[in-house]
Amino acid sequence: MKAQELKFGHIDSRELLMSMPESDSAQAKIQRLAADYDQQMEEMQVELNKKYDDYLQNRDKYTNLIRQTKEADIQEMQQRIQNFQQMAQEDLQTQQSQLMRPIIEKANKAVREVAEEKGFIYIFDIGSGNPVYWSDKSTDVLPLVKAKLGI
Repeated sequence: MKAQELKFGHIDSRELLMSMPESDSAQAKIQRLAADYDQQMEEMQVELNKKYDDYLQNRDKYTNLIRQTKEADIQEMQQRIQNFQQMAQEDLQTQQSQLMRPIIEKANKAVREVAEEKGFIYIFDIGSGNPVYWSDKSTDVLPLVKAKLGI
């Protein structure tokens, strides 16, 4: 009785995801959202700069109360800008995760199907940076998975 041949494969999941048309669409949505946030940040920064310039030009004319009020207003606006920037970054990450989740699931499903159809017992993701070596005996399943996805 002949011992069963163990089949190992590898794939670069990043390359697979980048080749999927859905990824382009998701990235375009994220880029549009990022551009909207950047524009809002720029508008807020322009407004802050105007207030600060006005304050610098007129601070010697202000009473202590007006000066303190203007300084507090500038500090509050700086804090609002920082908060907006942080929330925008978090939202971009959330949106990216939500948009990419179904694409990743589709890719993983295709990898599983190829593995089952071709009799692989393991397929390693070389795109994640974990494997430090793979033999020529390991099959690159990227072309098979792309074919399965019609790419």
